[in-house]
Amino acid sequence: MSNDNSTTHELPAKGIIEALQPDERHVLASHGEFISIPAGQALIHEGDQQNSLYYVIAGNLEVTTMRCGRAVHLSRIGFGETIGEINIFHPGTASATVTATDPSQVWRIDRSSLEEFMNVRALPAAHMLLGIASTLSRRLRDTNEKVALMAQM
Repeated sequence: MSNDNSTTHELPAKGIIEALQPDERHVLASHGEFISIPAGQALIHEGDQQNSLYYVIAGNLEVTTMRCGRAVHLSRIGFGETIGEINIFHPGTASATVTATDPSQVWRIDRSSLEEFMNVRALPAAHMLLGIASTLSRRLRDTNEKVALMAQM
């Protein structure tokens, strides 16, 4: 992972930060870091300590977990989506490995930097937190449906 000057250093109005104005996204961007990830490289490793939220600016990432000695595909994450929402609120170990399937760029913010943003821009931070809550709610609902379907088998 590296900071790469040839890629964008702006946060697009998509996903959890769609409601933020351009100047608010600029301030938010300054509280985190932009990371370029080559295809095939892992951004997050299952079991490692994880306390950051990642926002995908370009590329695609695959989320997998190890079960019975083999990698199990969980999802694909693309432009405007996020990774690490749970650990921004409840730091712990990563529940999955996240690997770039093609050259990708993400923006990363850790919990303390998010708290700093909340202190300087409370209303935009509230909009962002509502975006994160919506993402978590959608994912929980999807998981509940999958569990219910599996219980019927």
